[in-house]
Amino acid sequence: MSQRRTVLIIVGFVAFLVVVLAWNSLTYTVGPGERAVVFRKFQGGLDVDQVYDQGFHVKWPWDEAYVYNVKLKENKSTMEVLSKNGLTITVQLSYRYRPIKNQIGYLHNNVGENYHEAVVVPEIRSATREVIGKYLPEDLYSVKRELIQNEIYERSNDDIKERFVDLDVILIREVGLPPKLRAAIERKLEQEQKSLEYKFKIEQAEKEAKRRRIEAKGKAEANRLLSKSLTDKILRDKGIEATLKLAESENSKVVVVGSGKNGLPLILGKQ
Repeated sequence: MSQRRTVLIIVGFVAFLVVVLAWNSLTYTVGPGERAVVFRKFQGGLDVDQVYDQGFHVKWPWDEAYVYNVKLKENKSTMEVLSKNGLTITVQLSYRYRPIKNQIGYLHNNVGENYHEAVVVPEIRSATREVIGKYLPEDLYSVKRELIQNEIYERSNDDIKERFVDLDVILIREVGLPPKLRAAIERKLEQEQKSLEYKFKIEQAEKEAKRRRIEAKGKAEANRLLSKSLTDKILRDKGIEATLKLAESENSKVVVVGSGKNGLPLILGKQ
């Protein structure tokens, strides 16, 4: 009985030792912002549709787990491209990207862990050269800059998404031109801005002049209608009314003399 117990203890210790030594081969952990896929050596290989979420997982020692960071990442790329007029422009882009979470298996099977260098960088560079080649250098310093970077994004994202990666945004950070050309473009843009400001001022002045003409026309029409409505009888009644008010004032010393045959009556103020 004692010998049997000894054997069990030895077996148990050996099993424990094997588990300890093989622990890293038997388990794996998926951290925050990560996803994993497992290659099962004796069970059909990589299951592209089975994506493992965060947490602790167990596997067979001969299987291999591949953990992907699916957080949003940012990178930069600087390249030389040709503009529409054949001028070489140095452009620095920044972009954000990440693997599509539920397609990690397809990404690993078709592209691999180096997907950034294999897919993202080449597609962005290709789209940038193609898009900027349709524009002049000065367009990168105008309102067309946003249009250009949006077009680069749309062209890149379509191809990148087909390879199981999501492109969040592309931004043009810097544009490098020869100093003389850059100065000439800046002067041209400054002149265009001044021209727009001058045009705006003219439009505002024309609107103000139009407003004043309308206002003057309205006043003239009002005066015309008022003059037309003021007959001699109305004016005489108004005059009598004003005379009576003056006569009733205790502090008034007024003399009002009528004119014409229908003139107002004579009133002497109180002493």
